[in-house]
Amino acid sequence: MTEPDRTEDVAAHARSRVVDLCRDLVRIESTNPGNGEREAAEHVAGLLTDMGLTPHVSETDKGRTSVVTRVEGADPTRPALLVHGHLDVVPVQAADWTYPPFAGEIHDGMLWGRGCVDMKDMVAMTLSVAEGWHRAGAKPPRDVVLAFTADEEAGGTKGAKDLVENHAGHFEGVTEAVGEVGGFSVTVRDDLRLYLVQTAEKGIEWLRLTARARAGHGSMVHPDNAVTQLATAVSNIGRYDHPVELTPTVQRFLEEITEVLDIPLDPDDADTAVAKLGNISRMVGASLRNTSNPSMLEAGYKVNVIPGVASAQVDCRFLPEHGEELLAKIRELPGPGITVESTHSDIAVETAFEGDIVEAMAAALKTEDPHARTVPYMMSGGTDAKHFSTLGIRCFGFAPLLLPPDLDFSALFHGVDERVPTDALEFGATVFSRFLAST
Repeated sequence: MTEPDRTEDVAAHARSRVVDLCRDLVRIESTNPGNGEREAAEHVAGLLTDMGLTPHVSETDKGRTSVVTRVEGADPTRPALLVHGHLDVVPVQAADWTYPPFAGEIHDGMLWGRGCVDMKDMVAMTLSVAEGWHRAGAKPPRDVVLAFTADEEAGGTKGAKDLVENHAGHFEGVTEAVGEVGGFSVTVRDDLRLYLVQTAEKGIEWLRLTARARAGHGSMVHPDNAVTQLATAVSNIGRYDHPVELTPTVQRFLEEITEVLDIPLDPDDADTAVAKLGNISRMVGASLRNTSNPSMLEAGYKVNVIPGVASAQVDCRFLPEHGEELLAKIRELPGPGITVESTHSDIAVETAFEGDIVEAMAAALKTEDPHARTVPYMMSGGTDAKHFSTLGIRCFGFAPLLLPPDLDFSALFHGVDERVPTDALEFGATVFSRFLAST
């Protein structure tokens, strides 16, 4: 652990700098697709250089730029910790926003802009702590590898995956990692807030369905119609109710929340318990089962021409150990005459909610929020943890935020008017500095 006075100095510096660091990052339009990740990576590399660190910048395709550096710890013989965050953000329709999405404006105690919660908030927290170490002349207890990646929003192939496959030396000795979408608060009552630490995330199967039939004139009878066949297949998949499957992470989560809510845990009716979580019930509810959501349709080129081919794309997410089950069901549901092919696949990830790193998260949160209680949860989406886990690294989501009880946090990811309370950023930077000082 860093010396107590230095720990407080680092925490104070991180708290004072994190909002400005996040604003500067939001103002860099690093949309993917686009070329802005290069600008964001150069900005981060410059900050790291000013801290006396040696950033390694790598680029795959034009604009897909990542930065990695290592901060020497007080005991470099210990296994190292990876802190990772992505620099890219999803596109926006600016006209739909209350405030300009790349201006980094502050209104009503909120920092507004694309990337505020996904995930330039955590990047800013990380940079604020690293800057604090430099200013205070402090070191983390063990080596900390900082990775700021490109391309996460497109699956990470040209970011984290490239680093793992072609620059794995950066991660030598790393056994644990922390990344996005975890550590945020859910208020149960005035004297109890749950902080959800991500210990698992679902796998990904993006599928294309294709129907082929005889093309012809729209005025004639066409019992063999590719559009009709595809519509039936899409309806079958979209309306299918996948069964509840409780993985170890979800089982532990349900046990925790039913205890604090003082309701019985009924494994056959887990949805009832999750529904009591309010705004985050959509995010958590998706962790109870596999999902398959049709998202894109393509057919035809003129209203009076029956097309010979119609296709759809389906976003499927599967629980750990349930990928084959999902694929078998999806191949069964469309019916005859529909081909199903995979366009993108990625693994599911799960680790145990235990160990010194989990205790350090809980202690850091408790110091800043006496009403904090940490619980594990499974993320319904995917992160760069999928790639880093292939190196044998235990991956967690921990970007701490103390949120207003009425804020619909899950709706902010990829949503219009993405924003984060400035005091939540300051809280997060403080907690994160304490966590890194004690793990």
